[in-house]
Amino acid sequence: MRTRLTDVLGIEHPVMLAGMGGVSYSKLVAAVSEAGGFGCFGASTMSSEEMVAEMRAARALTDKPFGVDLLTAMPDRLLTDVENLIREGASVFAAGLGVPRDVISLCHEHNVLVLSMCGKVRHAVAAVEAGCDIVVAQGTEAGGHTGQVATMPLVPQVVDAVGDRVPVVAAGGIFDGRGLAAALALGADGVWVGTRFIATPEARSAPGYKDALLRTMEDGTAISRAFTGKTLRAVANQTTRHFEEHPEELKPFPDQLMASMTGGWMHLGADERTPGVDPDRECYPAGQGVGAIHELASAGELVRSIVEQAEQALARAGATVG
Repeated sequence: MRTRLTDVLGIEHPVMLAGMGGVSYSKLVAAVSEAGGFGCFGASTMSSEEMVAEMRAARALTDKPFGVDLLTAMPDRLLTDVENLIREGASVFAAGLGVPRDVISLCHEHNVLVLSMCGKVRHAVAAVEAGCDIVVAQGTEAGGHTGQVATMPLVPQVVDAVGDRVPVVAAGGIFDGRGLAAALALGADGVWVGTRFIATPEARSAPGYKDALLRTMEDGTAISRAFTGKTLRAVANQTTRHFEEHPEELKPFPDQLMASMTGGWMHLGADERTPGVDPDRECYPAGQGVGAIHELASAGELVRSIVEQAEQALARAGATVG
């Protein structure tokens, strides 16, 4: 399935793995890229040294392109990490929570594309004007840090605003090929998929995370500042309910993130062997598509099934219109 996105990234299918902190490590990244999609590391939960080691581990598993997602809202190590991702062969720097103006030129000097996560049209316009090469229009249905505008109205408005200049990727509540077909119909060039890829054997997860996804329905998530101080959609639990009832206890980002880690309800980057994780309190980011997840499937199978289902959906739509 060829689009502007596949041409720009040099990949087979317009399916991008979301750079999920605590989840998107080398096994998952390599599996998505090897299947013809685009794997993206979630490096916000990694040390600089761990990020480099994970990139090298992925490169040992695949020679296909991949990217790295970093939080520009945590600027202390941004330049160092961008220099590392350039040196280690990433082809995309994905910027979360802000436009990385200080490093865009550096990336372009080394043929690294810059992707910006956008929750509003004005964010996308600012990103493109700053020099970003790809924008992800992420609706509020998405897991993790998210905004207030839904995917369906956001994507075509972003396409109208910047789609003549850069590829636009749709995100938020997309979990299968019907979502890819819908994104393409809205004018997007591909999809950025997160939550569905957590429920794979290759994804890293804290204890109880994948089980939580399998049992949570579409209305079982909540947008809360409880975990980081910024609005984040996660599986609703005791922690989200506590801070909904006691908002005066919330701290701003990143102080609330530190409080979550020291308080024992944030273990992103942990694995199934990590002790001390309480599923009733833990941060399990998840989008509203979580209700469609009923079983684990390999990441490669997911990429292929998303594309096949999208092709079938588009063929049905064409037949109906015809």
